[in-house]
Amino acid sequence: VQLQASGGGLVQAGGSLRLSCAASGRTFSSYYMGWFRQAPGKEREFVARISRSASMTYYADSVKGRFTISRDNAKNTVYLQMNSLKPEDTAVYYCAATTSLTAVTMPTSYTDWGQGTQVTVSS
Repeated sequence: VQLQASGGGLVQAGGSLRLSCAASGRTFSSYYMGWFRQAPGKEREFVARISRSASMTYYADSVKGRFTISRDNAKNTVYLQMNSLKPEDTAVYYCAATTSLTAVTMPTSYTDWGQGTQVTVSS
């Protein structure tokens, strides 16, 4: 599946952004979808994941209560609503797809990746 992320930008601390990831190609609803992020000089880290039917979500502790992952299978799109943003949320955000049920927080578990969108949070 091909993925295209968008919606990043510059925002002040405490602000909000909504990222989108549009999918094309194979059946979107067959994939578990995740969001990851990578800050300069750091490894790519897990942010959130959503099941194929959107019935289950899972978050990194660092974003729990502030970020919400959702999907619209009719639009082949997954979203990441980010509220109460902090400077430490600054990173390139990537959407990713997988059919795997295991290692949900590991980048290696995901087979398809979007190109990334920059999120910068100023203090």
